[in-house]
Amino acid sequence: MNQFSLDPQLAADCHILGEMGCCLLLLMNNSLAPWFILVPQRNETEICDLPREDQLAVLDCINLLSRFLKSHFKVDKLNVAAIGNVVSQLHIHIVARRRDDFCWPGVVWGRKERQPYDEETVEQLTSALAAAMPSRFSPRSRHGNP
Repeated sequence: MNQFSLDPQLAADCHILGEMGCCLLLLMNNSLAPWFILVPQRNETEICDLPREDQLAVLDCINLLSRFLKSHFKVDKLNVAAIGNVVSQLHIHIVARRRDDFCWPGVVWGRKERQPYDEETVEQLTSALAAAMPSRFSPRSRHGNP
């Protein structure tokens, strides 16, 4: 069995916030929309190929993170998707959308508009996640992240 490693494109585009169960929790480095990514630390590329217990664990993480976004951001609609056309590594996007966000009602994927997060905001989000889910989220050291 191959050891898990994060796809280089995800590593380049995101802040690694920590771990939720079997998943890495990433934050897309674009503050124009609260955009989180769960990456199961497995080698399968499709959800249906995960063992059932991993599928349920991933669904649990999606639900927990979705509730966090709804409680910490103004949300009109949550976008949850595992597309993988550019990055084949299994990853699930969870984006808090607002009717007044930068590209509503269009998709956030592939947009050129960018506003990187500052370190203070990343730390605040990480702390808020840790406080909201103390037994489910383990923050990762910020050293070496984008």
